[in-house]
Amino acid sequence: MRIIVKEDKCVGCGQCIDSCPYTAIEMKNEKAVINDYCQFCRTCLGACPEGAISEIAEEGDSKKADLAGYHGVWVFAEQRHGEIASVVYELLGAGRRLADELGTELSAVLLGAPESSAGELISCGSDKVYVSSDPILQDFNDEPYSQLMTKLIQTHKPEIVLAGATPLGRSFLPRVAARLKTGLTADCTALEIDKETGSLLQVRPAFGGNIMATILCPNNRPQIATVRPRVMKKLAVDHGRKGEIIPVAGINLTCRTKIIETVQETSECMINLQEAEFIVSGGRGIGGANGFSMLEELALLLGGTVAASRAAVDEGWIPYRQQVGQTGKTVCPKIYIACGISGAVQHLVGMQSSDTIIAINKNPEAPIFNVATYGIVGDVREVIPLLIKKIKEGKS
Repeated sequence: MRIIVKEDKCVGCGQCIDSCPYTAIEMKNEKAVINDYCQFCRTCLGACPEGAISEIAEEGDSKKADLAGYHGVWVFAEQRHGEIASVVYELLGAGRRLADELGTELSAVLLGAPESSAGELISCGSDKVYVSSDPILQDFNDEPYSQLMTKLIQTHKPEIVLAGATPLGRSFLPRVAARLKTGLTADCTALEIDKETGSLLQVRPAFGGNIMATILCPNNRPQIATVRPRVMKKLAVDHGRKGEIIPVAGINLTCRTKIIETVQETSECMINLQEAEFIVSGGRGIGGANGFSMLEELALLLGGTVAASRAAVDEGWIPYRQQVGQTGKTVCPKIYIACGISGAVQHLVGMQSSDTIIAINKNPEAPIFNVATYGIVGDVREVIPLLIKKIKEGKS
């Protein structure tokens, strides 16, 4: 469908221009014209006193995908240097549940890794594993990955495709969705099956984390979603589980770019946030970049790593890669120590599933205390040195 203006009826009154929230209507030769900013909200249809604005069908609008031809749940098994990402096992847990509800198979797609890695995916819940060890896939690159993934989906027709909301998943899955002309819901925190229609209910935070939106893709397949790491539960490993490993040839894959070198960043306290069991996180209440050296000392004593709220990252006190929250990473450590963090909903989205939350804030009304297991009302610059001292005494 699209919106048009009938020139013979338009009198150039301009009421439609005032009604459009997207500035998608402009005047040309004293007639209203719809431009490329139109979001098809239809507000202008009722605004025109002359009835000069209407919607018309375009070729292909009435076509609907043959949904009956799609079966199965797929998980993209992300890997780096042959090591399968932790989020994959979480997705297999979620995918197994969805597949069982639909009465279908769960498959994993492993690109750029040897076939020997596929057995691990079967032990963690997959019925089939499609594996391609083509050399062009060894280092991640959007172009060949999206080409092969699209080809596999077109051939086998899964109804649901899941991937981690990681830099890799966020990079190439939108390309796949665009090639397949289907929808993609990013950064999901929950997945369910609609009991009546069998559609995938994809839940994600929206409007700055203030509401949870449930999104459907009713007319196209597959239904594609990227899922935040550390929000789904892994299945227990069953080494006796049987499954099928299917080799895939990467025929005619092309790539216009080449990975020259990969540089691994190192630091004394450089542990993957999403894998850490102990996280010491700082906010604006830390007072400055120097405050994070104190948090790093505490994190090192605990064998953990340092994180931050968006406020601290925006101040330039700590790199973005260590940000926790809606626009950062989702974490689920055993212990999360929130230092000088007020507890905005955007931050809570990223850490509230932690096993134990210890909040330190001098404001007793701070929202962080509502989710904290233990709360300490006090100045972090006084409390943290005392914690460090006690831990050192205990270790000695």
